[in-house]
Amino acid sequence: MLNSLKSPLLLSAMLSAALGLTACSSPSSEGSDTASADSAATDTAADKLDTKFLTIATGGASGPYNIIGTSLSEVYVKTFGVNSKTQTTGASVENVNLLTQGKVDMVLALSDVVTDAVEGKNNFEQPITNIQQIAVLYPNVVQIVTSKKSGIKNIEDLRGKRIAVGDQGSGTEVNARTLLEGFGITYDDVTVDYLGFAEAADGMKAGKIEAAFFSSGLPNSSLMELEQGLDLQIVTINQDKLKEIIATKPYFKTFEIPAGTYGNETAVPTAAIMNALLVSSDLSEADGYKLTKALFDNLDGLKTAHQAANDISLETARDGMVAPIHPGAKKYYDEQAAK
Repeated sequence: MLNSLKSPLLLSAMLSAALGLTACSSPSSEGSDTASADSAATDTAADKLDTKFLTIATGGASGPYNIIGTSLSEVYVKTFGVNSKTQTTGASVENVNLLTQGKVDMVLALSDVVTDAVEGKNNFEQPITNIQQIAVLYPNVVQIVTSKKSGIKNIEDLRGKRIAVGDQGSGTEVNARTLLEGFGITYDDVTVDYLGFAEAADGMKAGKIEAAFFSSGLPNSSLMELEQGLDLQIVTINQDKLKEIIATKPYFKTFEIPAGTYGNETAVPTAAIMNALLVSSDLSEADGYKLTKALFDNLDGLKTAHQAANDISLETARDGMVAPIHPGAKKYYDEQAAK
């Protein structure tokens, strides 16, 4: 009797165990677990970079390069958890050299300087081959300023004057020299002071210099401050002559500083050079893709940081590239174009 009772109980227990085992190892359950794991792994990979550090070389502390670069660095920290920071520098020439030497990972630089670097001219003894471009950003506007009492109205009037041309080797200094030479003025024809934006503004206030070059996005904060204490005059660049210069220096473009930018009643004809966002050619294709995508996914935040970023757009990001495009950036742009 006892054995007859045990037998059905034992059989029932064995059947239950078998059913449990079957359920645990069912193909549908196993496939679901694998899919979840794969999805989690993909999400993790999308949120990470191959590189652990991302230093962005910018420019002077008060300039648009540093403001926009800092905002972009914050985007990369938030998006990828990477250790990203900015480094203030003398801007374009120094930035390209730092990138070439592997001391930084991303830089902002003027297209004229990048052109010289790729071709091995002027500040670069030989062609630079280990830099690639992520994007064309916004125009750096040549803003030559003086006081109304100086009598200086056109760039030709700078001959014989004491002028600030930017930090030595900066993008501002490079295009100042190029533009002056285009108008038949060499450094021998003027007295040159190598001053950054803030120092040049101080020199103008103190009456130590008669005019200064500021090449940056609009508006320049140092000029906005200078406008408050000086009867500011923006110097005109003749557009017909500029077009002759553009024939051999195609990185320049004609431009107008809009009326009211610095209290000017009318728009002022000048020149502009597009800014470039560069990385090392050692940056992986995957990282280049992710960094480019994050830039455009967070463009509204950059525009909030500085209004010069209003001119950054996906539609023009490849127009006028002066360095080889990074393969990761190309992949991103090709994907967007196919949509």
